[in-house]
Amino acid sequence: MSSASSPNSSVRDRIARKLDTLNDERLYQVLDYIEFLEARYAEKPAAAVNPFLRLAEGIEDTLRAGGVAATTISSTMGVLNRAAGVMSGVAQNAAAAAGDMAAAARTAMTQAQAAAQAAAQAASQAGTQAGTQAGTQATPSATPAEAAPPTAAPTAPAEPGDSAPADPPPAG
Repeated sequence: MSSASSPNSSVRDRIARKLDTLNDERLYQVLDYIEFLEARYAEKPAAAVNPFLRLAEGIEDTLRAGGVAATTISSTMGVLNRAAGVMSGVAQNAAAAAGDMAAAARTAMTQAQAAAQAAAQAASQAGTQAGTQAGTQATPSATPAEAAPPTAAPTAPAEPGDSAPADPPPAG
């Protein structure tokens, strides 16, 4: 057999047609021979199999080693393969949901960081403006001689009957 990089689909189709004519017992013999050839002559490692399928194949090998009839093994494997397909679908959906949640969390984190930066920038600008306003209020615009003296608050005349004495008039 040649070591071509692409699989020969016509040979695979021909093998599949030949396998379709065999009973379950002969199919297991073919599987045994293929596994022997793979172990001895494989040019690359076998493709990774999902854990559920690997478990089903382990059960199949155990049943075969125990001498269980090929038809029983075949029907058992049909059930296990369907279960493996369902579990694989569940795992894919869970992985997709986890990916969606991780993407949403990344988006929320990015938005929160942007909001925090905007708030920090606004607070910094507000602090700078408050400092500028406080500096202009603390600096007198006129000399003390030009500044007007503070005015005293006018006192209200005492009402008749008030017990509190009226403030004395300012000296002046």
